[in-house]
Amino acid sequence: MPHHAHRHPSRTRRLALVTAAAIGGALLVSACAPWRIFTSVDLAKQAQPYTAQPAQPSQRLLVVGDSTALGTGASSPADSLAGLIGKAHPQWRIDNLAANGAKFGDVAQQLQGAEAGYDMVLVLAGGNDVIRLTTQKTLRANLEQTVALAREKGRTVVLMPCGNVGHAPFFVPPLSWAMSSRSERLHAMVQEVAAANQVRYVRLLRPRDEDPFVLRSDELNAADGLHPSSAGYAQWYQELVAQGGLAPATAGATATPASE
Repeated sequence: MPHHAHRHPSRTRRLALVTAAAIGGALLVSACAPWRIFTSVDLAKQAQPYTAQPAQPSQRLLVVGDSTALGTGASSPADSLAGLIGKAHPQWRIDNLAANGAKFGDVAQQLQGAEAGYDMVLVLAGGNDVIRLTTQKTLRANLEQTVALAREKGRTVVLMPCGNVGHAPFFVPPLSWAMSSRSERLHAMVQEVAAANQVRYVRLLRPRDEDPFVLRSDELNAADGLHPSSAGYAQWYQELVAQGGLAPATAGATATPASE
């Protein structure tokens, strides 16, 4: 049966501080509404990871990453991406080590503390590296370390970085333009590293005129204009399935990203 981890109050406060720090650098040059900042912190405080522990699991899934892996912005853990996977696959064991504010360097640490033997490792990260201006050199090193560790922990590895950060209502021009450029470089790097290491890559990046998070902004974005809503995570789940991210493992298989 699914269950949801409970956080100690002090840990919740630390996570809120991490989340605030994650967006703090960008906010110094952003004209975003202050209420969005407070809303984002509140959503982070409320977020709890979805986990599931059936008695005889048919598959074992490890979820690692940032707030999008945790499900921040969803109405409940069951509405997060991990929760939607659990609903569709009730016999899967799902462990979730994600944390608000995590960059790829933090995801590597999450993996270092995880046990091995998973059928699949799902990595959702990259947004904080975009927002907090991680250098390309550092990002590549952390991404490659994350992939190497994930391959040690699971038979199949799926990289699913967030969509175009610059399209989020949280950001306004000219900062949104910079965030879009950095998002494009992130996805190019993730796609390259995934191909080189024979792991799967699910592409959420879309041109503005094709991005559902722009076309259906009020529906798919959470109240802070930064994280997905429950409907937004449902959109991500559809992409994960459509691009083969949850397909059974086959030798050398990788998800085929949707073309732009």
